[in-house]
Amino acid sequence: MSATRIKHKVNHVSLVVDRSGSMRQHEAQLVRVVDEFVKGLQEESDRLGHETRISLYAFDHEVKNLVWDMDVKHLPSLRGLYEVNNGATALIEAAVKSIDDLKNIWEGYGEHSFLQVVVTDGEENASGCSETGKMHIRMDGSQGTAVLRRWTGRIQSAMDNLPDHWTSAILVPNSLAKRTAQEYGFPAGNIAIWDADSSKGVEEAIGTVKTAATSFLRGREQGVRGTRNLFTMGQDLSTAEVKANLDALDTGKYFLIPVDQQTQIRDFVTRAGHTYKTGCAYYELSKREKIQGNKQLAVAEKDPATGRMTGRVFSGPAARQLLGLPGSEATVKPGDNPSYTVFVQSTSVNRKLVPGTKLLVIL
Repeated sequence: MSATRIKHKVNHVSLVVDRSGSMRQHEAQLVRVVDEFVKGLQEESDRLGHETRISLYAFDHEVKNLVWDMDVKHLPSLRGLYEVNNGATALIEAAVKSIDDLKNIWEGYGEHSFLQVVVTDGEENASGCSETGKMHIRMDGSQGTAVLRRWTGRIQSAMDNLPDHWTSAILVPNSLAKRTAQEYGFPAGNIAIWDADSSKGVEEAIGTVKTAATSFLRGREQGVRGTRNLFTMGQDLSTAEVKANLDALDTGKYFLIPVDQQTQIRDFVTRAGHTYKTGCAYYELSKREKIQGNKQLAVAEKDPATGRMTGRVFSGPAARQLLGLPGSEATVKPGDNPSYTVFVQSTSVNRKLVPGTKLLVIL
């Protein structure tokens, strides 16, 4: 009797969350963001039949593992695990430890992939504190600089040597922290800014992480085991997915119009000789945007060799799910896809269009 071994995809996710003193005012917000990220992993893993295992680290000036490689379906709310301390921020040490620990997981059978997500509201100031007894900011200037340089070298080395099936991402509080994260080696497409000080910012962060969870797991279905564009949208969209799930719009019932100047959307459509109706116009996703849950999406086909649009456009109710967008509001950046460009429905009359892009008008 012959036997067939089951081939399955195994995802190992490591969440590395800041619990330093400055997080006290953001504790409830962090719990919501992380819980929604985990929920996204649970739902998509179930839908796709993946095995997803999760580890959880919390750090201030010390790094502690709270959960190790647990089935994501069994992970309880972070509310019962996470508690803010009064310590400093050993961000680099936490990220490096998470990577080092995950490397101990055996990959002999199955198709494994690794995802690390770090969440912080501040910047590094305490890695190696347990060795020196002092934070960087409390050391002599030259000594503190030397310690920080050593730890910066460690995380840069860790990031540079990550295998192709590893992804490391981070949520940071502002643009300065984003630049620092890039210096550490986090790819620009794997860095997102979250505003923990406002309910609006927290809702955007929830949309961002849920989209990332969905995008990561769906990318695995296309053979993508690691990505440098976790927080971008559309980069992994394939021709097979588009043709199987979306409808080709009838030629003659839509127009792709080049935008030659910054102008309001209704005025632009009218000048192009068409009647403007709310929802008829779709702008090209060319920069970071907030997309509401009721907005429809479309994708325009491109010639991979030239990057020019072929004129074929696809849309349908499945477009949001196909692109990894939740049913709620989410903030996304466009991914670099050689075959498709994403268009987002506008319900505004005064949205300013970006020169050099195209506008899709559906009659």
